[in-house]
Amino acid sequence: MKRFILGAAIALATAGFVHAGETPSAPDATVYVINLENGATVQSPVTVIFGLAGMGVAPAGVEKEATGHHHILLNRAPFGEGADDAELIANGIPSDENHLHFGGGQTQASLDLPAGTHTIQLVLGDHFHVPHNPPVVSDVITITVTE
Repeated sequence: MKRFILGAAIALATAGFVHAGETPSAPDATVYVINLENGATVQSPVTVIFGLAGMGVAPAGVEKEATGHHHILLNRAPFGEGADDAELIANGIPSDENHLHFGGGQTQASLDLPAGTHTIQLVLGDHFHVPHNPPVVSDVITITVTE
């Protein structure tokens, strides 16, 4: 019985570490937006095509080495500069108007954006939506949507 309790305690402790941003990224992994350039002027809906090199894409919930799924940080501070980034690393990327999930393994998205200036940054998340270690993030792209 003591072994079972000790084993359960170790399993719970280890699970916490895995969920806390400890999924390793490949050393040469990069994520980028294929079809939009910084400063582009576009019309809505905006298609964003995700590029990924050095790792593979797997749906959320699928734990496989050197894989992840895409998230868009929309109209918020760049990853590493956001007030909630420690929370993203500890608990995963939330799903809201500034954090878009593509947990089905999608490699592109169509965004209905209002006219104006918008920022887009891709972040690769592991099977729990947690950024890898080290994080795989794109440059921030600023676009202008016209009516």
